[in-house]
Amino acid sequence: MSDLRTLVRGCTFDDFLLTPQHSVLERRDPSAIELTSRLSQHLTLKRPLVSANMDTVTRSDMAIAVAEEGGIGIIDRGFRSGEIEPQVREVEIVKRQQHGVINDPYTIGPGAPLAEAAARMRKTGVGTLVVVDSEGRLQGLLTARDLRFVDLGAPPPGDRGHAHSSVADRMTPRSHLIVHSGTLDPAVVEDAMRAHKIKKLPLVGSDDRLIGLVTAKDLITQRQLPFATRDAQGRLRVGAAIGAKGDYLERAAELVRAGVDVIVIDIAHGHSAVMARAIDAFRARFGDMELIAGNVATADGVRFLMERGVNGIKVGIGPGGGCTTRLNTNFGVPQVQALVECRAAAAGQVPLIADGGIRRDGALIQALLFGGDTVMLGGVLAGTTETPGDIVQKAVVIPESHKTVRVPFKVFRGMASLQAIVDRLDVEDAEAADVEALGAEGMEISVPARGSVRPILKDMLKHLCSAISYGGARSLGELQEMFRKDPKRYVIRLSESGRQESFER
Repeated sequence: MSDLRTLVRGCTFDDFLLTPQHSVLERRDPSAIELTSRLSQHLTLKRPLVSANMDTVTRSDMAIAVAEEGGIGIIDRGFRSGEIEPQVREVEIVKRQQHGVINDPYTIGPGAPLAEAAARMRKTGVGTLVVVDSEGRLQGLLTARDLRFVDLGAPPPGDRGHAHSSVADRMTPRSHLIVHSGTLDPAVVEDAMRAHKIKKLPLVGSDDRLIGLVTAKDLITQRQLPFATRDAQGRLRVGAAIGAKGDYLERAAELVRAGVDVIVIDIAHGHSAVMARAIDAFRARFGDMELIAGNVATADGVRFLMERGVNGIKVGIGPGGGCTTRLNTNFGVPQVQALVECRAAAAGQVPLIADGGIRRDGALIQALLFGGDTVMLGGVLAGTTETPGDIVQKAVVIPESHKTVRVPFKVFRGMASLQAIVDRLDVEDAEAADVEALGAEGMEISVPARGSVRPILKDMLKHLCSAISYGGARSLGELQEMFRKDPKRYVIRLSESGRQESFER
């Protein structure tokens, strides 16, 4: 490893190729090749992909897509102080997208007006409410179909007609429901739903109190997405980012309450006194909650965070497409050098997230071999349907014909860009009202809109599997072990002409 550190000093992904080895794989199929990776000390992903906590990359839509493909999304912290609920809501949307068992289904009382039930369905986006009494005992189910053709307006004076009845008058009552009690066996549940031709199965305890709900949709989804990143309850996993000042502890408290799986304390320079105070305060309040911190780019930075008990570390200062830290400050470490040095310092005790510098799919395997356990993606996901923000039409001149056409674009920006800082100014430093004094280290650019992120992720995984085949391994973990045991067997330092031949097309 000391020789490798010398070889990679001052280098990034485009400075190297990897030497092909004897292939032992029959098929380069992502469904047949083991790609499991550690996100943090207690969280494992079936695919080593993490969507970046950037306000133009990851909100609930992106987090759902990435988790369903086997990775995880980190909801950004681009919300103003006092606006904690919007970030929490993004986490809740992800956590309610899939279930094994819905342990906290939306409920309503039997005496509630139907208009209240309809409003709750609209607000939550669900089509079924479980009806329970004041003691939590199951009374029935109310579905959107039960509300069809029902006049939900306010009744005229003296009108007590059926059109304005309560939930109890339209629900399917408990006596007509198929209900499961006792130990939950997925096979038994499937058999019951198949035999009785039902889509929803309430779960109750011995006293008939509601303890959960199973839906046919969730069971089907579990089969269709076998590599999705799920928690013990069958819900998609999701992370969320906080800062290191302002309302970060209050924000973390609400995110934890909402069921977030991992918190990321994300600041531009993680090897700092500000970060130390934030980690200490977080641990004092939230104990063993899974915590990732960053960013750092040196062995000292990794040791600094490990000593404070973090569960994962983000590596990368300046390599991101929306980052201008190196341009503006001249500080940073080329990403391959950073990954190798940080990997040596971590010594396998704390997983590393390679954050930034992935501009082509081939760099993915490099990031995972040189030091990353997982890879954080930002710019390569920009402009997709699942990213936040509206599509705008911009006039573009075609050079050959000099004709002007309108092309759809979306905004992509670094979280240290001026506008991003201004948007969350009171989160980071409420007293710093002078925008002119801000030192921005990011930029805002327009990227072409390019459809769903899912085929992009699938292509990445296919190319990752091809790289494993070229590397002579049967799995990602095996290739990482082979590479780190004998890196000289793989690493080719490129000349300028070698770079041109390899990467310029």
